[in-house]
Amino acid sequence: MEIVFKNSKLKKICEDYKKISIKYGKQAEEIIKRMNELNAAENLYDISKLPQARLHLLSGDLKGCFAVDLKHPYRLILKPLNGDLSDLKSITSIQINDIIDYH
Repeated sequence: MEIVFKNSKLKKICEDYKKISIKYGKQAEEIIKRMNELNAAENLYDISKLPQARLHLLSGDLKGCFAVDLKHPYRLILKPLNGDLSDLKSITSIQINDIIDYH
């Protein structure tokens, strides 16, 4: 799957183990694990089959985005760049928007 980042700052953090560890502490390992799963997947359907990721569609301010679980309460926010929200196999390109606790 093609992965881009919302901005260069988020990209630098997510692609550097030291930076991600400093910013997110204990979350770092889980973020790296999810990023590896996303890189290995062909589409979002593949991610939906991983129970530990718990891919889910968001609503409200984050409508049109998906989230995958990290360590509670944090989530990795993904925005599809192609395909149809109702057909996860058609989504082969995503943007990483944020790593947040939206609860």
